[in-house]
Amino acid sequence: MSAILGYLAKFLVGYFGLTAFFYMLSLAVPRAGFVARVLAAYITLVACALFGALASAVLTALGHQQISQWVVARSFKYAMRCTTGVVFTVDDPKRVLATTRPAVFVGNHQTELDVLMLGAMFPKYCSVTAKSDLKHLPFLGWFMRLSGSIFIDRKNSKDAREAMQGAAQEIRAKRQSVYMFPEGTRSYTKEPALLPFKKGAFHLAVQAGVPIVPCVVANYSHVLYLKNMVFTSGSIPIKVLDPIPTTGLTSADVDDLARETRDVMLKELVALSAKARGQPIPVPASIDASSSKVTSSGIDTSR
Repeated sequence: MSAILGYLAKFLVGYFGLTAFFYMLSLAVPRAGFVARVLAAYITLVACALFGALASAVLTALGHQQISQWVVARSFKYAMRCTTGVVFTVDDPKRVLATTRPAVFVGNHQTELDVLMLGAMFPKYCSVTAKSDLKHLPFLGWFMRLSGSIFIDRKNSKDAREAMQGAAQEIRAKRQSVYMFPEGTRSYTKEPALLPFKKGAFHLAVQAGVPIVPCVVANYSHVLYLKNMVFTSGSIPIKVLDPIPTTGLTSADVDDLARETRDVMLKELVALSAKARGQPIPVPASIDASSSKVTSSGIDTSR
């Protein structure tokens, strides 16, 4: 055991030393800052995942599993502020995050940095959904399983539908909200745009009879853009929009609900991104997921 601890200590000292070296080098070579922040972000994620696994176990034993992800999200928010200098600021003028429960929160999905975005705005009594493959990952998977995340097998449509039904029941019974990314994957777009929306989040909201709450994050390619090895410190705004009710809706209304939500989010995304960059408001656009071609609109209507 002492030998293992010794190796671990040497690894951490070397890791921190390498990260500090690249931070210092970035004063002369800007791209070194990309490497430094990537290293800092990953070690912060691992540390917070370990803390999350422990905190989730303790909170579950105390009967407070529902706030596990909120507690760990906040720890990641403050840790990443110190290690990378990236801050997400939340604009929630009607206090929707604090007063709307339960609900299905939906947001645009840009890069891996959205984990930090959740750390800044994740409401209490809320959990995420995730691909079932993630439950087997060390650290992050442990935390997600202990904190009550909902896993969906996207390779099996029958299992996915059953998972949605179970999630709807849990939302109603526990008044537990869920946060989902309806685009289904990260867009990595340099300009404000949305991929076509999947319909799982909207089916879930209709089945549970709870509102959809759109949360829009400004395009932050000026802070993180992997293709050009850009990763700098900065402040990124988030806007929480008015809840969209689903009372009385059925599965036949899901297409319209998804389209309405996407239109509202895209309009706000364009305006919020322009404001964050101090630029004129550009023309809205979306991305064809199969070809990465920018088009005027899009929604995935497949079931």
